[in-house]
Amino acid sequence: MKPRIDYTRVEPEAVRAMYGLEDYIRSTGLERKLLELVKTRASQINGCAYCLDMHTKDARAAGETEQRLYALSAWREAPFYSERERAALAWTEAVTLVSQTHVPDDVYELARAEFTEAELVQLTMAIVAINGWNRLAIAMRSIPGDYQPKKR
Repeated sequence: MKPRIDYTRVEPEAVRAMYGLEDYIRSTGLERKLLELVKTRASQINGCAYCLDMHTKDARAAGETEQRLYALSAWREAPFYSERERAALAWTEAVTLVSQTHVPDDVYELARAEFTEAELVQLTMAIVAINGWNRLAIAMRSIPGDYQPKKR
């Protein structure tokens, strides 16, 4: 696979805007491990190798276990996730697959049982962001493998 366009170089203002959304998401107080699970799950659904490479590395850096990362695509059948994480993963799948699911009421109710209104908006913005990054990375053929998490 060959990369197409280095969008970070060609349109740095667009990337800065996306980073602005990321700054907001980091400022919300949502748990870092939960956010990395959400980003990884959306990236699995979208088939974004670049983002999967990045967010599994970031998840490990945040203390996530290999077991939970390996089982993420089968989270419904695995006992390793909290009710809050399950609600976030169900919400992630419904929002990512919006054209298919239209985000059903039962998934909303599940999410509302675990997240305040503000947290649900914040979580949704995180899902919007990762879906945007997935689309950029896939469309421009970003090459996975070289990403290293920043020291925190």
